[in-house]
Amino acid sequence: MASIFGHALASIAIGNGFVKTRKTLKFWLLGIFCAVFPDADVLGFKFGIKYASFWGHRGFSHSIVFAILLGLVITMLFYRKKQFGRYFLFFTMATISHALLDALTTGGLGVAFFSPFENSRYFFPWRPIQVSPIGIANFFTERGVGVIKSELKWIGIPSIVFMILLRKWK
Repeated sequence: MASIFGHALASIAIGNGFVKTRKTLKFWLLGIFCAVFPDADVLGFKFGIKYASFWGHRGFSHSIVFAILLGLVITMLFYRKKQFGRYFLFFTMATISHALLDALTTGGLGVAFFSPFENSRYFFPWRPIQVSPIGIANFFTERGVGVIKSELKWIGIPSIVFMILLRKWK
């Protein structure tokens, strides 16, 4: 998986693309929540849920269907009718960005993009992002520093360039 930092930054970059949408602190925090939430599935390890199972890490919570459902729930709970389509699209995109970034990492079993219809796990052919360690303490190691450097290169720089280009385009 990419780290919480990489997922949050991707959400912020995506949110900057929604030029006609009112962007409050709530908007940003909910977008980051959507981008990070799929990794709540790691709690399943504590309950004996196997990595490759439907509910396992990078399973259903990393799917397109889950992203749509979470985008819908967040929009309905926090925005209702006001610009529903734009908020729904943003929260769905923020959620699916998680799976897309994970499919670019160097580790794990892949991502179940098409769950619940098909539980196969996929990676993209090009996988430049170092897989993140699970747990905050693991970031304070040589491997953790390597992951942060990898994410700065492959998520941070593209996100910043994207946001700069958006500002110039506006």
